[in-house]
Amino acid sequence: MKAVFLSLFALLLLSLPARAEIVLTLGHAVTVDHPRAQASRRFADSLKAHSGGRISVNILGGASFGDDVAMLKALQDGSLDISANSQGPISAFVPEINAFGLPFLFDRPEQALRLLDGPLGQQLAQRMAQAGFICLGFWDNGIRHFSNSVRPLLRPADFAGLKIRTPADPVAMDIVRALGAQPVEIRFSALYQALQRRTVDGQENPLLNIWAARLHEVQTHISLTAHKYEITPFVMSHTAWQALSGTDREIVLRAADEATRLQRTLTRSAEEEARQALMAAGIHFTRVKRQPFVKATRPIHDKWLAGPSGAYVRQVVEAAAR
Repeated sequence: MKAVFLSLFALLLLSLPARAEIVLTLGHAVTVDHPRAQASRRFADSLKAHSGGRISVNILGGASFGDDVAMLKALQDGSLDISANSQGPISAFVPEINAFGLPFLFDRPEQALRLLDGPLGQQLAQRMAQAGFICLGFWDNGIRHFSNSVRPLLRPADFAGLKIRTPADPVAMDIVRALGAQPVEIRFSALYQALQRRTVDGQENPLLNIWAARLHEVQTHISLTAHKYEITPFVMSHTAWQALSGTDREIVLRAADEATRLQRTLTRSAEEEARQALMAAGIHFTRVKRQPFVKATRPIHDKWLAGPSGAYVRQVVEAAAR
């Protein structure tokens, strides 16, 4: 009888469906050696390891799925699962994130990341969830600087008459206008060609992005303005998140945490490597006097403090000052 019971139990186990394999699609818009791309691969590797090979990730890099705006829309409609995205585009859905991009709010990325890893980051993640994005981590895109192919930009007056490319980022556009230039929104994948054809005179990005996209080939001057910090939100579709079991959600968050720590470390080292590489390539660096730029862009703080997201913006500004 015991043997019969064991045989029946074994047959029952064999008849149970195996835990379904899951394939998630992750999109980003950067080159294969960029920290964002490397961290995406770490996420995929960690997820596969922690799930015993049951959860895998198909990575679509280099904007092959679409630009950041297209990826965010795809996350909302469920046709994309995960994206290592950008602060500007997601601000159209979560305007509170603009607080971290206010001009001259942070001197170093670590100051912003300290706030993002605390209650202010938790509040921001909650707002993202309300907009349909599950925040898996706040990645670091660094401090932004201006480059152009016309002249050294030493003071705000030097920006007069220039056309400066910006991403889909309202604060970046505000900064360019405050300095007396004309902002022109162009997606990152089309930026090199726009600079090459002189559709625009310049742009603003972290040094890492300038080097990775080879923008130094079509620009002659970099002004070390350090005017703006930028988050890289690592986000998941609400649809994909809801489809996961509680256990699988824990596995995803664990893998995302490992990827986040790697991405931040890689970004810091890659930014310095980019600085050295750009200098060796012969691009002209200009150090600016900070105070005239701070004064010229100060009204931007007032604008965002008075806006619909003003309460959250004030919390970030006050925390940054402490």
